Amino acid sequence: MKVTDKVSSVGRGDYQFNKLPQNNKIIAEYVWIGGRGLDIRSKSRTLDIPKIKSLSDIPEWNYDGSSTFQASGHDSEILLKPRVFYPDPFRLGNNILVLCDTWKPDGTPTNTNFRSECLKVMNKAAHEEPWFGFEQEYVLYRNDTYPHRPLGFPEGGYPAPQGPYYCSVGGGCAFGRQIMEAHYRCCLYTGISISGTNSEVFPGQWEFQIGPVTGIHLGDQVWMARYLLLRVAEHYGTSVNWECKPVIGEWNGSGCHANFSTNSTRREGGIQTIYNYIEKLREKHMYCIDGYGKDNAKRLSGTCETSNINTFSFGVADRGASIRIPRVTANDGKGYFEDRRPASNSDPYVVSALLTDVTVLDGNSTEELHDRYVSFLTSIRPIII
Repeated sequence: MKVTDKVSSVGRGDYQFNKLPQNNKIIAEYVWIGGRGLDIRSKSRTLDIPKIKSLSDIPEWNYDGSSTFQASGHDSEILLKPRVFYPDPFRLGNNILVLCDTWKPDGTPTNTNFRSECLKVMNKAAHEEPWFGFEQEYVLYRNDTYPHRPLGFPEGGYPAPQGPYYCSVGGGCAFGRQIMEAHYRCCLYTGISISGTNSEVFPGQWEFQIGPVTGIHLGDQVWMARYLLLRVAEHYGTSVNWECKPVIGEWNGSGCHANFSTNSTRREGGIQTIYNYIEKLREKHMYCIDGYGKDNAKRLSGTCETSNINTFSFGVADRGASIRIPRVTANDGKGYFEDRRPASNSDPYVVSALLTDVTVLDGNSTEELHDRYVSFLTSIRPIII
């Protein structure tokens, strides 16, 4: 069987046009979350200014929400509000990427805009200065086969069992490294706090880590890093699968593990605060599970380095637990812990807000966000392509 491990380089010559002068104008690429949660969208706008100095230089905009599952055709305009901008690693120069959140004409957030509620939680918890480090896993798929197959999967069959792929080196077990490298550099160029990357247990599966960052910046950076990955994969003629269990069976799923600490856990004796936080998370286990992504029961089976979705657990260096306490944290008596329950398709605004609310706050500051997210998940319908 032929192993489909090679990727193309679609349109690699297009970037010669980046050298053309822009006559003291810049291109702003507005980026937002569409109505299905992981359908990141973007469109371009010329701004008559040689360089953006602050967010106030970037105007609000709108788009056709009837084409993104967020509005009807009779009242289709959805407002884009710029929240943060980054240097554009594709167009270079003074061109920018603008991360926006999305609003209905009546001033309420769209079905996938959870940023504003996350920001409220982060402001309430600012005294504890929550730090986050998220580990985003994903699987790369070829676009030139149907049905699409993960990189490293032979045509009409399966690769060798898991074992050689994690942190692997070599063409027989590491698939898509050039995509990972390009994405890594793009994140560094934009100023995103990407702290590392590695190949994962499943063939064609990779992970990047964002953090440590504080508060709302975590969600902003994870979403922009996801956008950059989609753009890079597009460049190489591949696609990104965010599903938490892309292949059923004895194959690892994909998560978005959340590493978390506060002032109280980072100071001497902070391990006791960590245990207190863990007890709060135990009490709100299913509440958090509700907000930790779609189809997570397929992934959290108690096998393949996951906990059982119905049972809360924790342990030191235990990757089969809901909460892992790193050995360095246990030895130092302070530090951070890892919530291993969030799925790869989860919304980092929702996850970081729930985690912060349940541990630092009263656990009741995210009820509206929680209910809105659950309602959103139940409304998603599959699209057959």
